[in-house]
Amino acid sequence: MRDTLEALAAGDISVAEAESKLAGYATTKAGRFDASREHRRGIPEAILAEGKTPADVASLAMTALDTTGRVLATRADDDDAAAIRTAVEDADPDATVKHDERTRTVVVHRSDFEPPSLDATVAVVAAGTADAPVAGEAAIVAREVGATVDRVDDVGVANLDRLLDQRERIREADVVIVAAGREGALPTVTAGLVDAPVIALPVSTGYGVGGEGVAALQGALQSCSVLTTVNVDAGFVAGASGAHRPSDRRRKRRMKRE
Repeated sequence: MRDTLEALAAGDISVAEAESKLAGYATTKAGRFDASREHRRGIPEAILAEGKTPADVASLAMTALDTTGRVLATRADDDDAAAIRTAVEDADPDATVKHDERTRTVVVHRSDFEPPSLDATVAVVAAGTADAPVAGEAAIVAREVGATVDRVDDVGVANLDRLLDQRERIREADVVIVAAGREGALPTVTAGLVDAPVIALPVSTGYGVGGEGVAALQGALQSCSVLTTVNVDAGFVAGASGAHRPSDRRRKRRMKRE
């Protein structure tokens, strides 16, 4: 505590950074930012932009940048991204700002930020092009946790050959995240082909009875293949969970090689 207070008094750290070190969070006008989540859980705190004003999002983003060295914003629209970019450019012109319009994510790294690195690969598999935005969110989050991500797109079961063509590649991954809408059959089929943990990510594509992800979610919950299921469109949860699960898998693979 004394070191933190002395650093604050010397002007080496900001009030927000001092508060985050002492209390585990930093207070802003838009809410309290959980600056210690990555140390506590190994998962960076994300800013859910949906339901907030661009000013709120930018305020939280600057607190994230100040206290953790990076920003991870999800469900961000163009106005949110513009507000973040303007605030970041004023504070740290050398910071990198990446806005992915399809996945609705914004990732910012401070110029001195050192990204984490995990000795693990997460395969993010998408059934079709319509499932790619949610799969992409999962991929970005897994990368931010530190995993290497292998994207495998457009392998839906309407033509099983597309999946079978990629099965050896998917089998190389330590964890597999499978995003699928409509009837959501792809996670179950994939889980029957690999020995890695599989996370089903239902997507809100589809229409009529069971549409908007309902059938995909129920199908994953009723899977006869062993897998874990997250909520509809929960790309952040899938990506964070996937990057957190590889250790046992990698240990077993090393034992087999030896």
